[in-house]
Amino acid sequence: MRARLAAGDAMDERSMDKNLRPLEPGIVTDFSERLSYGGYLCLPELLAQQRPLSSPPHHDELLFIIQHQIAELWMKQLIHELVAAIHFVQHDHLDPCFKILSRAKLIQMQLFDQWGVLETLTPSEYMEFRGVLGHASGFQSYQYRDLEFLLGNKNREALKVFAHDAAIHGRLLAALEAPSIYDEFLRHLARRGLAVPKECVERDWSEPYRMNDEVVDVFRGIYEHPRGYWDAYEMCEKLVDVEEYFQLWRFRHMKTVERIIGFREGTGGSSGVGFLRQALELKFFPELLAVRTGLKQR
Repeated sequence: MRARLAAGDAMDERSMDKNLRPLEPGIVTDFSERLSYGGYLCLPELLAQQRPLSSPPHHDELLFIIQHQIAELWMKQLIHELVAAIHFVQHDHLDPCFKILSRAKLIQMQLFDQWGVLETLTPSEYMEFRGVLGHASGFQSYQYRDLEFLLGNKNREALKVFAHDAAIHGRLLAALEAPSIYDEFLRHLARRGLAVPKECVERDWSEPYRMNDEVVDVFRGIYEHPRGYWDAYEMCEKLVDVEEYFQLWRFRHMKTVERIIGFREGTGGSSGVGFLRQALELKFFPELLAVRTGLKQR
């Protein structure tokens, strides 16, 4: 018996040894005068920005705050990517856009998937702290509005909720009055000699884009002869990816809201689910979807 116990103790010690990973000699441990991971990422400041208002703090309010802060960080990256893509299209360089828009799609997938985390918040739990939001609402996200403008969903009335902040209002006004990524792509195609109508490349950029049958014809030529327009063809498909995943994000947002608050009015004064459902009818790149219907079979 004693021998078996001793053998067992020896095995436990060997198991513990295997489960302990010693620090390698080269690992830096002194950060008194070096830039650390937390310092580079400004983690003390970042992690101090979650400030629940419920009193005492409701357990689930932290999740609600972090969920939306993470979404804002991803939106910041999306804006960064789209601005870069627009720059390349303006200079007739489509190839760099393919990686950029592929990354944008993957970011949108992250935004879509994270709604599943918020869906663990039950209606009764949310009602216990919803009141502290007052009229704060995602509709007031200026980065979301910037994204919509960059992609072409222009709406001057949406600027009203940002009138209290001159800097943000100015930033969004500039985005409203600038060509979207789709506008720039059509201008690029026109420079290549494709028959994009003049009213699509010289217009008031602050107005919503209107579908044009002549643009459908331009894209039909690209889709029916992809080898002759390979970069434009690839760009078309990357833009369709972005539109599709933006719509999926919108849809998941609507379903999450429906699941948690039903058809209650939104905190910002909207009709809630009904208002979000209307957004599903908005199109960024209408001709890229319309062209698919009339393509010839080979």
